[in-house]
Amino acid sequence: MARSTRGLGAGPARGARAARARSAVRGARRAWPYVLMAWERWQSLSPHEKERYKKRARGYAERGRKALDSRRRRRPPRG
Repeated sequence: MARSTRGLGAGPARGARAARARSAVRGARRAWPYVLMAWERWQSLSPHEKERYKKRARGYAERGRKALDSRRRRRPPRG
């Protein structure tokens, strides 16, 4: 089966885009078993445990937002 190069554009950037696409596919193939294991683990948790994980994730996200906001306020404006 021939590989299609349609939609990758033309010119010198074509090769770079194709390389990025191959790299992304390779990364997805390598990550797939871990994603599947995480999904199976998530499905096996009780509703109480799922809620606990969600609460912790919301806390981490809020902490990250606060850290970014504080860094933005400290940095002098560019220009």
